[in-house]
Amino acid sequence: MLRTRSRISRPLRHNGQPYSGMNVLLLWSEQMSRGFASSMWMTFKQSLELGAAVRKGETGSTVVFASRFTKSESDGKGGELDREIPFLKAYSVFNVEQIDGLPEHYYNRLEIVLDPVARIEQADHFFRSTGAVIRHGGDQAFYAPGPHVIQMPSFETFKDAASYYATLSHEATHYAGFRIMPHQCFGV
Repeated sequence: MLRTRSRISRPLRHNGQPYSGMNVLLLWSEQMSRGFASSMWMTFKQSLELGAAVRKGETGSTVVFASRFTKSESDGKGGELDREIPFLKAYSVFNVEQIDGLPEHYYNRLEIVLDPVARIEQADHFFRSTGAVIRHGGDQAFYAPGPHVIQMPSFETFKDAASYYATLSHEATHYAGFRIMPHQCFGV
């Protein structure tokens, strides 16, 4: 199997642009749970456009696109009102490790070396900016939908910082999913 990275890094589109929002958490979770070393993803169609093919039997990972469109409606008095309608579209992407025949540069990404302290500070900043309530204590990590909190064991109980942030990333995916799609996630 071809490997592009040996560590978790921000998920990237096929053109090198980083994913944002909850897609970062979704793809981090997929990358960790499925053991992908690469952080690069693309759609089935994008792989075909590059002359490659997703291997038979491979399953995609879901990402979402959220936006709004404006619809003009009659106000009943001869005028028109513009109404913004939000929408969410889900689609599947594949990790480059699931695709054969890509140009070699997709498999051989340059390793960006970051100072471990800087990486930890960036992760702390990222999770603080989510607004999630993160409590520490006990020996289990979980998301609690009732109080809407993430419960984590103390940092010191993990073998290293990467393990802590990988676990927190997983739990933050549940947190983000509940905020965006509470009916689908928990039947609320």
